[in-house]
Amino acid sequence: MTISENLTFFTPDATSNNLATLIDCGISAGFPSVTEDIEGEKISLDDALIKNKDTTFYAKVKGQSMINAGLNHDDLLVIDRSLEATDKKIAVCYIDGEFTVKRLRVQNNEIWLQPENPNYPIINITEDNDFMIWGIVTNVIKKV
Repeated sequence: MTISENLTFFTPDATSNNLATLIDCGISAGFPSVTEDIEGEKISLDDALIKNKDTTFYAKVKGQSMINAGLNHDDLLVIDRSLEATDKKIAVCYIDGEFTVKRLRVQNNEIWLQPENPNYPIINITEDNDFMIWGIVTNVIKKV
């Protein structure tokens, strides 16, 4: 586990045999439906959420700069370092000694880090910044 001011990183445990039960009958979000015998198969959330195990990490969100993108404080991000960083992707970036998660804006050979909360400023990346796109967010795990 690595801790930054804005994110806390975790590495998936590929040797873990922690399996959850998948109930694949469709859970109604409208009117309740009656199901007599619910049976489920065992699935690995790592297998369901991670395509590239060697390049994927988890990180917990700290702060509120991405709330309008559905990323809230303490949400768990699934981040793949092997994916291409393109315009409009949500990325974990390293900038001037800190990690942050923002939406990428790539236009006219410029990179901007766009928060999804109007209370936070847009960051224009210049040659003066120590900057690296660390990975692309592929999934978000939320507590309810």
